[in-house]
Parts: sequence; structure tokens; C-alpha cells
Amino acid sequence: MIRKLFVTTALPYANGNFHIGHIMEYIQADIWVRFQRMQGHQVHFVGADDAHGAPIMIAAEKAGKSPQAFVADIAAGRRQYLDGFHISFDHWHSTDSPENTELAQGIYRALRKNGLIASRSIEQFFDPVKQMFLPDRYIKGECPKCSAKDQYGDSCEVCGAVYAPTELKNPYSTLTGATPVMKSSEHYFFQLSSSRCIDYLQGWTQDGKLQPEVANKIKEWFTTDENGHGGLSDWDISRDAPYFGIEIPDAPGKYFYVWLDAPVGYLASLKSYFDQGGPKAKYGETRSFDEFIAAPDIEQYHFIGKDITYFHTLFWPAMLHFSGRKVPDNVFVHGFITVSGEKMSKSRGTGIDPLKYLSLGMNAEWLRYYIAAKLSAKVEDVDFNPEDFVARVNSDLVGKYINIASRAAGFISKRFAGKLGPTPSADGEQLLATLRGAAAEVQRLYEEREFGKALREIMLLADRVNEYVDQNKPWELAKQTGAEPRLQEVCTICIESFRLLTIYLKPVLPALAAKVEAFLDIAPLTFADAARGLGEHQIGSYQHLMQRVDPQQLDALFEPPAVEAPKPGGEDIAPVIGIDDFAKLDLRIAKIVECSHVEGSDKLLRLSLDVGEGRLRNVFSGIKSAYQPDELVGKLTVMVANLAPRKMKFGVSEGMVLAASHADDKVDAGIYVLEPWPGAQPGMRVR
Repeated sequence: MIRKLFVTTALPYANGNFHIGHIMEYIQADIWVRFQRMQGHQVHFVGADDAHGAPIMIAAEKAGKSPQAFVADIAAGRRQYLDGFHISFDHWHSTDSPENTELAQGIYRALRKNGLIASRSIEQFFDPVKQMFLPDRYIKGECPKCSAKDQYGDSCEVCGAVYAPTELKNPYSTLTGATPVMKSSEHYFFQLSSSRCIDYLQGWTQDGKLQPEVANKIKEWFTTDENGHGGLSDWDISRDAPYFGIEIPDAPGKYFYVWLDAPVGYLASLKSYFDQGGPKAKYGETRSFDEFIAAPDIEQYHFIGKDITYFHTLFWPAMLHFSGRKVPDNVFVHGFITVSGEKMSKSRGTGIDPLKYLSLGMNAEWLRYYIAAKLSAKVEDVDFNPEDFVARVNSDLVGKYINIASRAAGFISKRFAGKLGPTPSADGEQLLATLRGAAAEVQRLYEEREFGKALREIMLLADRVNEYVDQNKPWELAKQTGAEPRLQEVCTICIESFRLLTIYLKPVLPALAAKVEAFLDIAPLTFADAARGLGEHQIGSYQHLMQRVDPQQLDALFEPPAVEAPKPGGEDIAPVIGIDDFAKLDLRIAKIVECSHVEGSDKLLRLSLDVGEGRLRNVFSGIKSAYQPDELVGKLTVMVANLAPRKMKFGVSEGMVLAASHADDKVDAGIYVLEPWPGAQPGMRVR
């Protein structure tokens, strides 16, 4: 039976380029999609940019662009990644589209009609400088539980506490540095806490379809403690203007929270694909989008990272079900990608830039193979180890798999004019039977997304073929008089074995498989081809199919950006000044009472300074690259106290902290905040 599948990956946020985590997810989904297509099934594989929300609105403003222009520029750079890593999306769209507006508003209206939308007035922080309500991630302050400084408005990274932003102590806006004020606003809520939603979701999430660890985690989200805390809460789905998003029907000045319309983008991308005639041209599909998506024979699957499980296993199925739509058949959750067991860091040279990988001439299918070899159906992190990468690719792909063709193809071409031999003898037939007999198990492992196990099974088969080669030694047969028939037979077995292995590897190595198909002069391989042989077939001339990894390429991939060495002797002395010029500067000892990061800035720290005035001064200092906030709290330093206040986009800076550094900011020679000798007190003047 031909299956009809609708497959998506999580929508990347359109505020930056793809990173290696995106590429890992796309590779995983692409392998599964290609496997299904090789089975003869019909697959509609779509993606889109998640284009709405306050972060994009703010980033666009900083870039001097409209939000639409900002996300369009991001979208324009997607194709080089997708093509570069052989990702076979049928269609790529955007949530900032007419289709998404229509579908999101339609789902909302259906939920409202079903009695699951409520409104109530809530108190929110409002930035008086920016004149906007602040999302949780744009508010920082002290944790209400442990008093850790510089914590976001939804959770503490130190003690793990979860809280409302209004509970923060000494809050400030990360956009302007201003102290936010409380304002009331009418908000709309999806009533996820209703008994209808809870009963439905408990059934949908615990019926055995989801991965066991995912289902177990979801159980925790339903649980309440003895005080009634925990459990599912109503979901705030509205945001106030100014906001880049989709307007809520019949609610002027209100917009859907980005997480409501983002998953609807899956449907919107598919609808756009239908409207352009893609499914009809590819599969002869005559149903409309609405008929197709509602049909019982359509299977819907999502590949996502573990950090967005809550949205995809609770909000999304509830939204679909209670708006009268089909829910996903499954949500496949994966872990993160690390490098040598650590989170990736560009500054430490442990990040993998996908475009840099390609620009260095590294084969995209090396990475596809390596990631696939690490993937399973479990929610586990994938670790990229450079030494293991080199060894696995060179040993498995080149040493075991490619080596089979390279050891046999030359003899077939030179001795037998490219023609494969007749029916093999018993030992050759036994080997081919073993390879063909593995097809069902390999297919099962691909279907269950046990890619690592599938590749291990395939490489064990490659080992069997190489054992056959070593036992029969075609290079020695070629020297023996009268051994021509046996030489042709052995090499034919090798080529047929190589074809079978290529079938099994094709979902992972599509570009290499295409080269093999051209070399063998055969139609595109499917899994059905594993049951039949080539016979006395004419093949083409062999061209080398894959190079080994050069370890120097890995060195270049992880090499941090080069910096120039500082000039000997430092920078030139400034022009001479008189004592009167110096006297104009009021240099004071200052105590750093508080210090925090500045959201949206790569260079600045926000300092609260005691200069002996009976109040604290707010100063922004470009020393973030050299210090962590907790290193500076309690320290004494020197500041220019009579510098005119400067209004910055992060707030007002009331002075300047003195620090030593090299003149060229491209040179990593360090930044050193001046620190007076013990005994100095805040407010003392430096003379």
C-alpha cells in the first residue's frame, strides 16, 4: 500500500542563519523522507521561516529595515545551506504569509466558537522609554527565590526557579535599561487547563505513539503537588502592539503570540505548495489542500528538538483537535549536538559553521553519514568528535564501502569491456543472498529512525563483502592463465554487492548514490531493486567516488578567527596637554555595587556605581569580553565622574569607567579595568 505522508521540521526563527543544530535536524528528517520515497510512498516535505515576534521586530529596527525586509534577507540565504547538505524539501515558505494569516485566524475562530478562548485583564511590565509591553525575555532583574542578579523574566538560570516577570526584584528593561512600570492590558487565553483539554491530551500523549521518554516527561507536566501547584495552565496567546505578527480577529491592537501562528506555518507551507500545483505535478494529487489535510489516509509527522516539546505535544495537538482538524500522527523528538562533549562555542573554536564546512571543500555526505551513525529513536544528544569523524568516514565509507567498487570495477572495464558476468557460483550466490536478506531489517531500522543501527548493519554487510574479496583475491586471479571466468564472476559479485549496499545507504548518501547509478548505468535505485540482480549488464567506466577526510580540514574548520598581534611598545603617546586640561577631568573612586550583561550587546556590561553621592550611577562599559559580572561586583575602580550623561539605546550612561587596552579593538590583547590600592574609598578624587 502506498502511504501518503506530510512531514515537517521545526521552523527556524528568521533572525539569523542556520546553525549546525538546524542542519542536524534537517539531515535526520531528510534521511527518513528519502527512505519513504525509496519505498514508493508519496511524501510532502515542507518547511518555513518562523518570521514573527518581538525579537525580529527589534532586530529589524536595529538593522534599519522593515521586519518584512529583514526576514526576506534571511530567507534569501537559506538555499545555499539546504542544497549544500542535500536537504530535499519540496517547498519552503514563511509564517509571514497570507496562507498563515488565513489559517491561524481560522483556527482561532474555531477555538473561540468551541468555548476555549477567554479574555482577562493582566498586569504587565511596560517600558516607558520604548513605549511597549515587555516580553519575558526582555526583562531582567534579581531572582525572587535566590536573589541571583541579571536573571530573565521567566526563570532563574542559577537556582532553576520559574516565576512571573512581575516577581523579579529590581527589574529593568534589557532594551533601554529603564525601570519598567506596571500597566494593565486585556489578554486572550487558550484554556489549556480545561478538563476537556486535559482529558484529550492525556489520552493523545499516553497512547504509545510518542517516544517513551517524551511521554514520561509529559506526565510530569500534568501533575500537581499537594498545594495544587503545577499542572497545565491557560496559555496567553495575545500580545499588544507594537508587535510583528498576525492580528487577532475582532481585537484591534492585539496580535497572536508567535508560538500560536508558528506551528500553523506547517499547514500554511503545505497550502502554499498545493496552491502552486506541486502535489499534482509530482504525484497527480487532485484533492484540494483542505480535502487532503482532512483525509484519513494522510499521515502527519514533525521532527523537532527537545527544547520545544511542550509546544508540539500539548498546545499544537490541542489547537488542532479542538478547532476540528486532524492531529499529528507523531512528533519525533531529538537531542542537541555537541562537540567533543561540550556545548559549541565559536570563541573557543568548538563551533561548526555549516557554510565554513562547505567552503573548505568538505563533503556534505561525510557529515550526513557521521550524524546518521550517531542518531537513534531516543532523545539523545549527538556528539561530534573530530578524531572519531575522520576515523569513521575514512574507515567505513572509503575503506569498507567505496573500496569494494574500486577493487573490482577496473577489471570489469579492462578485461571484459564493462560487461558483468553470468549467474554466480554457490559462494557468490550465498553472499548476495545474505545481502538481499538484510533488506527487511535495514528497512525496519530506517522506518523506526534507528539510523545508527541501520548503518552498523550495513557496514557489517560491507565487511562480509570485503572478506569475500580477500578470499578470492581478484588481483591474483588476473595474473593466472585460464582464470578469466572466475575473475569476471568475482568482480561481478563485488559490483552487485556494491549496488545492494548503495541501495541501503542511499537515504543517507543521495549524491553519492546518484554517482553510483551513473557509473552502473541504471535507473534511480529503490528498495524494491534489492530483490533483483543486474544480470549480464553493461556498466560504465569507474571514476573515484569519494575522497578521504584530510585531518587538516578539521583543523581549519575549528580554527578560531585570526587576530593580529599587538604592535611592539603599544600605541603612540597622545599630544601634550597642560595641567589645566587635566584638571577639567573629575576622576573618582567608584565601587561596583551591581553588574549585569546588556541584552542585545556583544560588548557592554551595565554597572551600578557608588561614587559617594548617596545614590548609584548607571554606567555602560565595553568590557564584556574581559569580565563576567560576578567578577566585578564589590570591586573598586576609577571613573570619569563629570562626563556628560549619554543616552544610549540601552539606557542612559552617567560616566565612564577607566580601563587599559590596546588601541586596535581587533587585537585580543585584553582589557584591564583600573583598580586602586586598598584603602581607597568611594567618592575620593584622583588628583
